[in-house]
Amino acid sequence: MKRLAILGSTGSVGEQTLSVVEEFPERYRATALAAGRNVDKLADQVRRFRPDLVSVAEPGLADELRRKLAVNDPVAILVGAEGLDAVAVHDADLVVAGLVGAVGLRPTLAAIRAGRDVALANKEVMVMAGALVLREMKAHGVDLLPVDSEHSAIFQCLVGQRREDLSRIILTCSGGPFRTWSEDEIAAATVKEALAHPNWDMGPKITIDSASLMNKGLEVIEARWLFDVPPEQVDVVVHPQSIVHSLVEYRDGSVLAQLGLPDMRVPIAVALAHPERIPLDVPRLDLAQVGQLDFEAPDRKRFPCLDLAYAALRADEAAPAVLNAANELAVGVFLDGGIAFPGIAASNAAVLNAHIARGGAATLRDLTDVVEADAWARACAREWLTKEASA
Repeated sequence: MKRLAILGSTGSVGEQTLSVVEEFPERYRATALAAGRNVDKLADQVRRFRPDLVSVAEPGLADELRRKLAVNDPVAILVGAEGLDAVAVHDADLVVAGLVGAVGLRPTLAAIRAGRDVALANKEVMVMAGALVLREMKAHGVDLLPVDSEHSAIFQCLVGQRREDLSRIILTCSGGPFRTWSEDEIAAATVKEALAHPNWDMGPKITIDSASLMNKGLEVIEARWLFDVPPEQVDVVVHPQSIVHSLVEYRDGSVLAQLGLPDMRVPIAVALAHPERIPLDVPRLDLAQVGQLDFEAPDRKRFPCLDLAYAALRADEAAPAVLNAANELAVGVFLDGGIAFPGIAASNAAVLNAHIARGGAATLRDLTDVVEADAWARACAREWLTKEASA
């Protein structure tokens, strides 16, 4: 039986991971769960899965969780960053990193340094500190199994192939809710419209990133480090049906693709069961019913966040962390109604350009460098957004 520690158990990836655990109780056991503030959902997960250890964001939430659990629900309850780290290094065979944002970096590094294999859905880990994470993985001999549907597709297309034969990686992109919108329409978009993703059911931050194509930019950065390829070998193509999850081109011109109906349980199961495959009860792809698959180049003028990701990769090792932090802050302000949708890209560009102008860290030596870059970017973004709001 494979023991799992899940960072972000009450989020979308965490819940779907637990649905796979529930479907295969003879194969998997969730031994540790880290949540944020959703105590009701975590209490239900404790009753259903009986983990040894759980973590919540604050002491008051831990007290609330204890009140909700019965005396016959014995579980250790920890709090904050230390709680996340404890879940990450708990007695597990695989750590599922399903947190959203920068908060996932420290516990994921803790898991790697403890010799735990990681199923990674928290793309910001590789975006913020890809070079550092790659070095730590090699030093501790652990495997990192991608859970994002696109990176899982690439992972599957690379299995059994020689890496020296790789020509390029092609990430597919749904185009989000604004794929066919004009610049003027996008500029006037509401939060509700930006959250209306046509294909995927995701959390609000990731959904907004999908609408701006920042999500795809972050995935370009993630792919560069996950698969240890230079940025120029990572391309993006818009594929609105989200049937082809990504492709790999080899030097003989062959292109391998991974296809399937949009369902996050599939890449989650690939990571959990690797190198095996388990029989999932998911809808099956009927190509005759689909009829046709469409592809188009991304419009970089309407969606400038994509090029910002490549610019960050060309700058220095700290620049992606700066871009990620700026984006997290800008998305939060947009969701709160503080800026118009184009303000996200404008803020991201301003912060990244300021970082490049001041000269960033050529090499990330440790987590402290990442934290410093992240903090500087948030302060810079906050200043820019405050001026924008008052203009």
